[in-house]
Amino acid sequence: MIIQIINLFYQEIFKRYSDKYKIFRDLYEYDLLGLEIRNLDYQTAKKVKKIILNNKEICFLTEKFENDLCNLLVLGNFSIFKDLSKEITALGKEELGFKILKVIQNVSSFNKKTILINQKEFKLNKSYTFGILNVTPDSFSDGGKFFNTEKAVEHGLFLLENGADILDIGGESTRPGAEQISAEEEIQRVIPVIKKIIELKPDAIISIDTTKSEVARIAIENGAKIINDISGLSFDPKMKDLIKEKDIPCVIMHIKGNPKTMQQNPYYDDVVSEIYDQLYSKVEDLKKFGINNIIIDPGIGFGKRVKDNYEILKRLNEFNGIGKPILIGVSRKSFLGKSLNLNVEEREIPTLIAESIAIKNGARFIRTHNPKNSKLTNEINYLIENFETLND
Repeated sequence: MIIQIINLFYQEIFKRYSDKYKIFRDLYEYDLLGLEIRNLDYQTAKKVKKIILNNKEICFLTEKFENDLCNLLVLGNFSIFKDLSKEITALGKEELGFKILKVIQNVSSFNKKTILINQKEFKLNKSYTFGILNVTPDSFSDGGKFFNTEKAVEHGLFLLENGADILDIGGESTRPGAEQISAEEEIQRVIPVIKKIIELKPDAIISIDTTKSEVARIAIENGAKIINDISGLSFDPKMKDLIKEKDIPCVIMHIKGNPKTMQQNPYYDDVVSEIYDQLYSKVEDLKKFGINNIIIDPGIGFGKRVKDNYEILKRLNEFNGIGKPILIGVSRKSFLGKSLNLNVEEREIPTLIAESIAIKNGARFIRTHNPKNSKLTNEINYLIENFETLND
């Protein structure tokens, strides 16, 4: 069972859900939200629907699936959803009532949360930057520029000096169509860079961008403090054990397929809900396993159509319901180039605009090639939300 609060105040999203639930009357309002409970036992769903209707609120059920489950949609706002969660709990559906309330709290108190990385507290009332350092010959934007260890170290220090809160170092390209390399090759690329940067800047927070537990383990032993796994811990089953053993934060990303195949005709009925389901389920599984220090990434450009990437940015705050900070990487990506007919070197301003929208809509970590610009974007967004902190 998965619970999501949906931005039905977007007319195109309301239309999509109207089709899904066969809503044949005009209930659209400019501030309308939907509380969707997916994969709910059909008999329970009918009882919950009765509770909701008795409270004179509006809800809809899908037809019963083959496994006797269905989806339920409640229309309203946070106040209505909160009251309903209490009513559902009082009438004996404690687990469901608690889960609804938890999702509401995740969204409403999102900016009050914190995440601890290398003993540093990152408050989620503002955003931070992951500076991208690709030690690869073939990454889509800067492949080969920093393949030499000396150049990579120099650029890593430059990124840190120009606003990167965290340095994200990767030795394997994840561009569309990229071939996988061996763990040995990846280790040879990234470990000398990590060692030297830590030697020159001991307080640097380094993220290792890898899907291989063997690479991650050696990186951690040499100073890395976060694992950023674009597979969402799905390519290497040992990665989850390593994260628990080392008690280290992780970024789990959504990807459809793998870098070699991910852009071969990806398709979604509802891109946000489908990504939400996968990330929600992974977070819950990790929490049961004893891993709580998690950042989620919906995976812009990883098995997504151009329009999917824009919809993710538009509805990004829906992922707040999962209760974990969101990382977004849009920097110089092809969806910007394809939609605006721009080469990689022409995408700096569109990147900055997309990053600003992502921050406005809930991103708290921005993975970027240009942390100096992103840092300014972070600060402006923070001041807009906290203008009373200014004295003049």
